[in-house]
Amino acid sequence: MASLSRALRVAAAHPRQSPTRGMGPCNLSSAAGPTAEKSVPYQRTLKEGQGTSVVAQGPSRPLPSTANVVVIGGGSLGCQTLYHLAKLGMSGAVLLERERLTSGTTWHTAGLLWQLRPSDVEVELLAHTRRVVSRELEEETGLHTGWIQNGGLFIASNRQRLDEYKRLMSLGKAYGVESHVLSPAETKTLYPLMNVDDLYGTLYVPHDGTMDPAGTCTTLARAASARGAQVIENCPVTGIRVWTDDFGVRRVAGVETQHGSIQTPCVVNCAGVWASAVGRMAGVKVPLVAMHHAYVVTERIEGIQNMPNVRDHDASVYLRLQGDALSVGGYEANPIFWEEVSDKFAFGLFDLDWEVFTQHIEGAINRVPVLEKTGIKSTVCGPESFTPDHKPLMGEAPELRGFFLGCGFNSAGMMLGGGCGQELAHWIIHGRPEKDMHGYDIRRFHHSLTDHPRWIRERSHESYAKNYSVVFPHDEPLAGRNMRRDPLHEELLGQGCVFQERHGWERPGWFHPRGPAPVLEYDYYGAYGSRAHEDYAYRRLLADEYTFAFPPHHDTIKKECLACRGAAAVFDMSYFGKFYLVGLDARKAADWLFSADVSRPPGSTVYTCMLNHRGGTESDLTVSRLAPSHQASPLAPAFEGDGYYLAMGGAVAQHNWSHITTVLQDQKSQCQLIDSSEDLGMISIQGPASTEATIASSSLGPWLPKQQLRPLWPLKSWKPGEAWGCGLWIVDLVQMLCSSWPVGFKGILCRAILQEVLDADLSNEAFPFSTHKLLRAAGHLVRAMRLSFVGELGWELHIPKASCVPVYRAVMAAGAKHGLINAGYRAIDSLSIEKGYRHWHADLRPDDSPLEAGLAFTCKLKSPVPFLGREALEQQRAAGLRRRLVCFTMEDKVPMFGLEAIWRNGQVVGHVRRADFGFAIDKTIAYGYIHDPSGGPVSLDFVKSGDYALERMGVTYGAQAHLKSPFDPNNKRVKGIY
Repeated sequence: MASLSRALRVAAAHPRQSPTRGMGPCNLSSAAGPTAEKSVPYQRTLKEGQGTSVVAQGPSRPLPSTANVVVIGGGSLGCQTLYHLAKLGMSGAVLLERERLTSGTTWHTAGLLWQLRPSDVEVELLAHTRRVVSRELEEETGLHTGWIQNGGLFIASNRQRLDEYKRLMSLGKAYGVESHVLSPAETKTLYPLMNVDDLYGTLYVPHDGTMDPAGTCTTLARAASARGAQVIENCPVTGIRVWTDDFGVRRVAGVETQHGSIQTPCVVNCAGVWASAVGRMAGVKVPLVAMHHAYVVTERIEGIQNMPNVRDHDASVYLRLQGDALSVGGYEANPIFWEEVSDKFAFGLFDLDWEVFTQHIEGAINRVPVLEKTGIKSTVCGPESFTPDHKPLMGEAPELRGFFLGCGFNSAGMMLGGGCGQELAHWIIHGRPEKDMHGYDIRRFHHSLTDHPRWIRERSHESYAKNYSVVFPHDEPLAGRNMRRDPLHEELLGQGCVFQERHGWERPGWFHPRGPAPVLEYDYYGAYGSRAHEDYAYRRLLADEYTFAFPPHHDTIKKECLACRGAAAVFDMSYFGKFYLVGLDARKAADWLFSADVSRPPGSTVYTCMLNHRGGTESDLTVSRLAPSHQASPLAPAFEGDGYYLAMGGAVAQHNWSHITTVLQDQKSQCQLIDSSEDLGMISIQGPASTEATIASSSLGPWLPKQQLRPLWPLKSWKPGEAWGCGLWIVDLVQMLCSSWPVGFKGILCRAILQEVLDADLSNEAFPFSTHKLLRAAGHLVRAMRLSFVGELGWELHIPKASCVPVYRAVMAAGAKHGLINAGYRAIDSLSIEKGYRHWHADLRPDDSPLEAGLAFTCKLKSPVPFLGREALEQQRAAGLRRRLVCFTMEDKVPMFGLEAIWRNGQVVGHVRRADFGFAIDKTIAYGYIHDPSGGPVSLDFVKSGDYALERMGVTYGAQAHLKSPFDPNNKRVKGIY
C-alpha cells in the first residue's frame, strides 16, 4: 500500500495541467463522473449485501395517499428532521429517500463533532446534536449510534490563531463547554506523536468526538418510526404539486414519485447536493454548489489509539481518529466543482486528485511525522454541497408556502444535524424556530442573488477556501462583490470610501484618507490558472483588519465618530430597505404587524419592532404615516385608504419583506407591499453642526447675542482655549455661565448645513423630532425625516435615485465651512452602541423579546389594540424576565467584539452579544444578556447589585453595569439640547 510520502512524490512528478487562463468558470470543474465504489470506513455497515441497484425493486413500503409533512432525503438532516417532528408530536410525517438512507453524501462524511465555534447559536445547536447522539437516542432505542468521545484538539501555529481559540474558550464558559488552552509541552504530553516545535499552543476540548453516520441515521429512523413516522426508501421524487389560493399565493399541494403521489401541505427539502434539483421541481431557488471533498484513511499507526481528533486550521487539515488509524482531510483553495450532478449517484465516489490533495498531506506529515512512512488504506472523495456564506439553507422558501429547506450544510451536516433538525421541526409545527436561525434562514438572501450563478459560484468557492481561516470581526468577502451599488457609490469611492458587503449591497465602511480602494473582480486567490491581483489596495486594507487588537484604522474611525459628536457627519444609508405598505386594510395590518402604535397622523414617524408569535423580535424599523394621494410621485405611490413608509437595515431587508408578506398572507389582508429599495437613496446628516446652536435664553442675548457654542459634553480631547475642529469658535465663558445662571442652553434650528439646502423651517416647533415632510433639497424633491441612529440632532433625506448625487453634493458644499465629513458604518457601530441604540441580529434577535432588550416603550401594551406577539409579552411580563440586556463599560482600554463571557459575583451569567469602543466616553462598551444562575427573574435590583467582569481571551476585566446609556442618558442631544 502506498505511503503518504510516496503520494507526495507522485503528485510532484506528474502535475495536473492547469486550465487555460481566461477560459472562465467552466474550467474550474471536473468533467469526470462518479467512479466505482471504494473501500471506506463504513463499508460493512452501509454496503453489505447491496448488490445491484435496489431502486428498480420499488419502494420499501407502500406510499400513503396523504401526509402532514413529507421530508425528501434520507441523510443526516432528513433523518434528524423526521425524528424531531415525530418527537414533537407531529403525526403523518413521511421521509422519502430515492435510494437507501445516507446513500448521497452522508455515508462518506467524517462524522466529526467540535463543540466550539465562533457563534453562540452554533454552540447551542452543536450541544443539542451531541446530547441526541451521545445519550438520548441510545436511552430511547437501546441502539448505539457509534458515538466516540475521544476529545478534540485545535492547533495554533501563530498568535492570532491562539487568540481565536482563547475567544472560543471564553464563549464556552457561558455554555458549560469544558476546554483548556495548552502549552506546546502540555500538548506533547497529551498527543506524543505530534510535532509541537512550531506551535504557539492548542485548545483541548475533552468532550468532542465522532459519530458513525450509518449508525446515527439508522437509529434516528427507528426512533422516528416508533413514534409513528414512516421511512420509505427506493422512492425517487419526480415532482412537487403546487396550487394557488384566492389571494394569489402559491402553496404546496403534494409530492409525485415514480411509484405514486402523496397529498401534503408541507415538503422539506433535505436532498443535500440534489436540493437545487428538488427546488426546481417547485419553482424554488436553492443557492448552493456541489464540490468534491476528500480524505484518505491510513493504515494502522502504533500509539495513535485514544488520541483526540485534530484540526490544524493553519495547515487546513484535520486528523480524525479511525480506530488505530487516522482519516486525513482538509479544505483547499482550488476545490473541484461537480458541474453536472447525476441523479443516479448513490454510494459512489470520485477518483482522488492527488495534486489538489497534496497540500493536506504536507500539513498532516508536518503535524504527525509518523504519517510520512504510513500506508494509505483507502481514499474517499465524494460530493458535498456548499453555500455562498458557508451557512446552511433552512426555513420556508419565500416563493412557495409550505416548502421548507434543510440543506447546504457545507460538510457539517452530521454535527449540526441534531440542532438544526430540532429547529426545523419547530419551524414547521409552530411557524418559527426556538432559537435565532436568521443566519441560516433562506430569506436572508435577496432574490436577485439566489438565482445569480456567478455570485453563488464565487462566494461558495471563497467560503470553501476560507473554511479554516481565522474568523476576524471585520473581515469582508472578496468574491461576489459589486452586485448592488447605490447611486453614491462612485462619488464616495473617489473620496476614499472602503466598502463593506452586506447581502449583495456595497455600503460605506469607513473613509481612507489616502485615496480610493476599489473592490476588484474576484481572482479565486490565484487558483484555476487565474492571476491573483497585484498591488490590491482593498485587500491590503482588509489584511490590516486581521487582528483581535485595535486595527490600524482605529484612529480614522475615531475621527469620523468625534466629528459627528462635535460637528457633523454625513452617512450614505442608501442600502436601507424602503417599503410602502398601502391599501384599504393597511391600518389594520400595521396595527397587527408593529408592536408600537403607528396609527398616528400623517407626517409622524415611529420607531417600532415587529414580533413573532413567541414575542421574539423579527425586526426593528421606522414606520412613517403617509397621507392618501391619487397622484403617484417618486417618493410615494398613489393609494386609497392608509399608507406607511417603512425603513430598515439593508442587510435584513429581505428578511423583513418575507416576514411582512407571510403575516399579510396569513391575515388575508387587502393591502399592498411595495419594495422601493432600489429606487430611493438615503443620506443622513447627524451632529450639532447639522444646524446652528445659539443661546436659547433672551436674558443672555445682550451677553452673547450671536455666538456659536461648542457642544456641552465632556469631550476629553478638547482643551479650553482651543477652537473646535468643525470651525465653530469656542466660548469658554459658557461653562462659567452654566454654573451661575439658572438657564438651559438649547439648540435653535437656524441656518446651518441643512437650512442652506432645504426649503423649510427646521425649528423644533416647525419640524419636531420623529416627524417627516416632503421638501425641496437643492431644487430636488426629498422626504426629510428628523431622526437619529447615533444620538445626535439630525435628519435623514430619502431621495429619488436620479437626485442623489446633486443633493449629496449640495449638502457637502453647505457643510464645508462647518466641518461636515463623510462617515461610514464602522462609525455608526461605535456611535450607536455608545448611545445604547439596538442593532437587530446583535442586540435584538428573533429569540429576544423587546422587554428583555429594554424596548418596552416600543410595545403598545397599555392600549387594547392586539398585535402579533402581544400574548407572549404579557405572559413574560407577568412571570418576570428570565434574562435582561445590560450595558457594560470598562476602564481598561482593550478591544472587545462579542462572545466574551460575562461574570457576576464569580459566576458566568451570559456572554457579550455586541461590543465596540465609544470614543466620546473613551471606553470599551459591551452589551449582553444576563441570567440568574439560580433560575429566578432578573430584576433591576439584581442587575444593580452585582460585581461584574468581562472575560476576553481568558483574561477578566472589571466592568460597570449601566441601566441607561452612559452617553447622554436623558436624550437631550437628539432634541437639539446641547
